[in-house]
Amino acid sequence: MLKNKSYIGISFIILLFGIYAVPKIIDRIENNDVVKGDRLDKVGLTTKNDDKLVKIGPAPKFELINQDNIKITNETYRGKVYVLEFFFTTCPSICPKMNLSMLAIESSFFGNPNFGIVSITIDPAHDTPAILKAHAKLLGVKSSNWNFLTGDKDYIFGIANKGFNLYVGENSKVNGGFEHSGLFALVDKNGTIRCRKDDFGNPILYYDGLDKKGVRDIQQDINILLKD
Repeated sequence: MLKNKSYIGISFIILLFGIYAVPKIIDRIENNDVVKGDRLDKVGLTTKNDDKLVKIGPAPKFELINQDNIKITNETYRGKVYVLEFFFTTCPSICPKMNLSMLAIESSFFGNPNFGIVSITIDPAHDTPAILKAHAKLLGVKSSNWNFLTGDKDYIFGIANKGFNLYVGENSKVNGGFEHSGLFALVDKNGTIRCRKDDFGNPILYYDGLDKKGVRDIQQDINILLKD
């Protein structure tokens, strides 16, 4: 007798569920809405790859002369992802390491027309287009989208210090007579400076061109920007 009552109770619950749920299920099928719901909707949301990278702000405008005596501007790189550095050819300290890092980046994206490199000298009195061309040849640069740029010193210092906030300066007490960071700037196709976040969620701003991890990070992030 108790068993029969249990069956009746279960049947009644199933009946109530059917009355409540079946019409809703049919309605969702008819509206092609079967897989939607709060949780599933959240799972289905997608974001662009480049949203993983912080937008720092627009890269400063520049107009300089490259190793082939051709005028190069920031608009030359419109529609391209590019990496930018400040250096000088007679640098006795960090520049050779930066050169090797940039060569590794060039090699990773060689042949991609949507990627480029900008190397701006901070010693334009010495680094003429001819000197820069010889330097590029010595390094073994292959990419036609890698420009070594020179121009007026004050103008270049302004681009570095006020535009990118990447310190450069003259100092007669240091080897080579100039100071600068070993950091690389990453700029997207729209001319915006981009970067990833550190382990604490803070923007790193620029990438360490003297460190293997920094080079690996910027290569990964170039890939992200190239896909979008």
